[in-house]
Amino acid sequence: MKASAFVYPWDVNGDPEAGARIAQLGVQQATLASAYHSTRALTPRHPSHRIVTAEHAAVLYPPDTRWQGRELKPYAAGDWAPGDAYGEAATALADAGLEVHTWVVLAHNSRLGADHPNTSVVNAYGDRYPWAPCVAQPATRTYLVDLAAEAAVRPGARGTELESLGWYGLTHLHAHDKTAGIPLGDAGQYLMSLCFCPTCQEGYGEQGLDGEELAAVVRTALEPVWQGAPSDGGWAGIEKLLGDTNATATRTWRDDRARTLQETAVAAVRAAAPADFQVLLHADPVSYHCGANAGVDPGHILSVADGVIVPCAGGTSLLTPFAEQGVNGAVLAANFTVVSGMGGRPGALAADAERSRGLGATELRLYHAGLASEEDLVEVRGALGEV
Repeated sequence: MKASAFVYPWDVNGDPEAGARIAQLGVQQATLASAYHSTRALTPRHPSHRIVTAEHAAVLYPPDTRWQGRELKPYAAGDWAPGDAYGEAATALADAGLEVHTWVVLAHNSRLGADHPNTSVVNAYGDRYPWAPCVAQPATRTYLVDLAAEAAVRPGARGTELESLGWYGLTHLHAHDKTAGIPLGDAGQYLMSLCFCPTCQEGYGEQGLDGEELAAVVRTALEPVWQGAPSDGGWAGIEKLLGDTNATATRTWRDDRARTLQETAVAAVRAAAPADFQVLLHADPVSYHCGANAGVDPGHILSVADGVIVPCAGGTSLLTPFAEQGVNGAVLAANFTVVSGMGGRPGALAADAERSRGLGATELRLYHAGLASEEDLVEVRGALGEV
């Protein structure tokens, strides 16, 4: 199975041994961040630093002139990724014999939400989620499509992996997160992720709902949850809380906005890319789910993109809905965390890979070559040698 390791530019730049070290894992590809959200990252082997603090979401290359005069535009990185940090790292990785693909984070940007509050998702209580751009708003959609095309098609890249190309919701590790006190379940998460910005309220109107009345229904439905009542899981639980008509109407609106954004962004990437450029999406096979792995309809997304990257840290069951589509030639990449300190199981990677292959996976993604300990990397090398 072809395998790729996720990498940040700061894992590579300034470390002359980084490219060879990653190639020696047994991977054929490096998925290198070109546009990324804020983070604090460990660099345990870098000769010059140990902690990198990316203070805000940024592009890790010099943006081009398409953004001149525009209100919504990407932010340049600070000293954590100066100049063309992506390009420098990509060259080093290619020189080590690795195929380089871009890693592009899209609808996840707290700096954008802070500077332009009206772009953010607004919940039924009027709270804004600055980390979550509303993907229904026309100006935000245009920004995300143009960012996808620019950040994906970097010089020398053979493909791209687009993350968070869909709805972001409540679930998000934000600063010192203190939101786990009430177990919301699928149903509560969905209700707390519904957006009530003016664009979405108008969209609900197109589905026959009144936005203000719907927000009141959501607040009423959530009241028992705040009092400790269990929130039923799955779509049936959402219908129970919202009512069938309301639930269906909200999902119809949100699914349409996500699907058409995905179609437009992938088309824009392909229009900007050379021939045989691969376009993959980080995806969850349940369309109403929110987050970095965008909720999608498996059949639809495999008719749009060349394949998907599926989170498998919690098990491999999410592969099945994609594999059942039977799309010949589609990439189905199983994404495993291999950092033991972040809950990964590098020692079980060989068994996990075989299990995922049995469920239809064609490739592996390993999160994350730069963050892992030396012991983790030794286990990854051994596992990939077996696979």
